[in-house]
Amino acid sequence: MTMPRFFTLPLPDYSTQKGSYNAAYKWGLPGITCPLCKATWARSGLNYPAVDLSALPVAKKLSKAYLEEDFEEYERLRDQVRPLLPPDYPIETGAMFGPLVGKARGPFSAFIIQAGDVLLVQPDVLTLLQAEGLRGLRGCRTEILFRPKGVPELLDLHIEPRGLLHADCIPKSTPPPCPKCGRHGFSLPKEPILDGASLPQDLDLFRLRNFATVLIVTERFKDVVERFELDGLTFRELPVR
Repeated sequence: MTMPRFFTLPLPDYSTQKGSYNAAYKWGLPGITCPLCKATWARSGLNYPAVDLSALPVAKKLSKAYLEEDFEEYERLRDQVRPLLPPDYPIETGAMFGPLVGKARGPFSAFIIQAGDVLLVQPDVLTLLQAEGLRGLRGCRTEILFRPKGVPELLDLHIEPRGLLHADCIPKSTPPPCPKCGRHGFSLPKEPILDGASLPQDLDLFRLRNFATVLIVTERFKDVVERFELDGLTFRELPVR
């Protein structure tokens, strides 16, 4: 039986992409200093563009990036957001929500990936990918001002946190996750290995739960992109163990 192949999406040479943007998510949980492990941090990559916080009383407070010095207040904010997410979605300091807000200038390539944790796509391209049977692709409208006038607006892909880096590629000296704040302090390994038992079988695009800035696609996704010569992405195969 042929083993499935998985690929990460490294930042491409920008000469392979057309267009650019400068935008940030509308809401986000603040950074914190953990009273137990003493780390001051905010996680990157837990982006939930399909989650709307506008009805929450704390939405205004979460519209500005800041460091929350009161850990109990951070927990209160986090707990108000938690019911809006599926129960298995991780939610930690630095998690981002809602639409991207900012400016962009086209014309654009099929995909734009300026930061490792955000993937934008042209609407017609998303429709094509879905028509080809790729699973788990959900485009979200943004609040980006697109220029020049008439250029097709990009959609922000809501990418589920599924799958893990294998423990074998995480340094043995890494302390376990902090039981208070959840921080698991290690850098992305130079040679990442995916944990095969954790990988979803129902998605062709996802992000890793224990290193959320890493986006993963299946061989099916890669094949469709290459067959239709869709520009803006490069692929790097990762081993599975």
